Amino acid sequence: MSQLEISIDKLELAAAKLRAISHPMRIAIIDLLADGSHLSVTDIYSALGIEQATASHHLNILKNKNVLVSKREGKKIYYYLQNMTLAEILECINRCNNDS
Repeated sequence: MSQLEISIDKLELAAAKLRAISHPMRIAIIDLLADGSHLSVTDIYSALGIEQATASHHLNILKNKNVLVSKREGKKIYYYLQNMTLAEILECINRCNNDS
């Protein structure tokens, strides 16, 4: 494959991740985790002022698209970003919005 050819599989994965983060609440979750924090569902829904079920729904979407990773410690499950790149992309978008 030449450098100019585009991998459809890679594009589809990128589009799926972008769709996963394309909700204001999911962007807020990513912002919470952008400093490298590992937060529980309770930490997240408390910080955002939303219901536990709503937080769990959005966390599940982000986890299923490999945006987030979860780790169980005792009875709690902690979530963190799989890769800081998406947080950097959101930061870039925020900077672009501030320039206009």
